[in-house]
Amino acid sequence: MSPLSDKRILRGVIFDLDGTLVDSRLDFDAIRRDMSLPPGVPILEAVEQTESAAERERLQAILHRHELAGAEQATLFDGVPEFLKWLETRGLPRAVLTRNSRASTEIVLARLGLQFDMVLTREDAPPKPDPAGLLLISTAWNIPPAELLFCGDYLFDLEAGSRAKMVTALFAPVELPDFATQADTILKSFRDGVTWFDRHFQIGQAN
Repeated sequence: MSPLSDKRILRGVIFDLDGTLVDSRLDFDAIRRDMSLPPGVPILEAVEQTESAAERERLQAILHRHELAGAEQATLFDGVPEFLKWLETRGLPRAVLTRNSRASTEIVLARLGLQFDMVLTREDAPPKPDPAGLLLISTAWNIPPAELLFCGDYLFDLEAGSRAKMVTALFAPVELPDFATQADTILKSFRDGVTWFDRHFQIGQAN
């Protein structure tokens, strides 16, 4: 993708977690099979729409088991610690917004030594593609959405960022998915994160 026509002013960066900063090797097809859900069905939405409380509890237990297993084996993508540190030294606040549970998210962050100014999970805000979590962060930081970047690896990330009126970046280390055209910019590797950031953006001053 070519650079944005004009460098966008940014005053904060928000990240998705799994598939963006870390690889937890979650097998979503296996989760659906364990839940007896059709292929491709969004898991959280299917659980939420389950009318039987007992069945909903069973599905949540399956998801919890898979997420905790993924949290215990999660690894960082190359270049993530260096890029996060660079953002910190430039005075940019950093946050995570994930569809994962708080329990699994806390395990990942503690195991891998990641620290953020804010971390929101599905217990804190409606799951993406709902933009509510992003807007909560924007409000907490007192930074307009247009001056924030949201970086994720999936369609729901891009949809949430777009609905929140934020700049969107797609992390695509292997190949570009069909929905890549919905992103404002593409990040192929965090090892190139500083160069990529300087190419597309400039850091805004705090109020």
